[in-house]
Amino acid sequence: MIGRLRGNIIEKSPPQIVLDINGVGYEVDVSMHTFYALPALGESVQLYTQMIVREDAHLLFGFVSADERATFRQLLKVSGIGAKTALGILSALSPDELAQAIASEDVKKLSSAPSVGKKTAERMILELRGKLSLAGSLNEGLFAPNASDGHLEDIVSTLLALGYNEKESRTAVKSLPAHVDVSDGVKLALKNLMR
Repeated sequence: MIGRLRGNIIEKSPPQIVLDINGVGYEVDVSMHTFYALPALGESVQLYTQMIVREDAHLLFGFVSADERATFRQLLKVSGIGAKTALGILSALSPDELAQAIASEDVKKLSSAPSVGKKTAERMILELRGKLSLAGSLNEGLFAPNASDGHLEDIVSTLLALGYNEKESRTAVKSLPAHVDVSDGVKLALKNLMR
């Protein structure tokens, strides 16, 4: 696997660039967010990459951040979403915007991405719920559990597995005692959800 590339940009033709690395030109498909963050032709850049091997091609996708690559990898796990569609989604929505749309179950926003209809958006919400993290201040307080107690994350994971959404699960654990164990925490959180 090729996990990262550093080289000079010798061609830019959205959504593809060519990186010159010691005389070898690597064709790399990038999201538009990454494309706009790239330096000028001839400049050096480092990209996090994901290589996809198919019967008819070896494709290389590049990302300006590890977070964007991680989001791309999660999108590939959603049934019906291939590499080109995942790249289109990341061109329309940043990783934080995508995580926020999933967390708030915003079908309309998700459907605004190319090749994503209502059913695909609903499938994304179902399959990615709780798997994408929000960075920075959006994550603090609104969706993040108390970091001092690792049991809270296990409780939230259990609630997600039971079919509750991210927001409901996070809200249910906010009022739990600080050092509750997982089994008691799940029982108390379920009581909170039933109110």
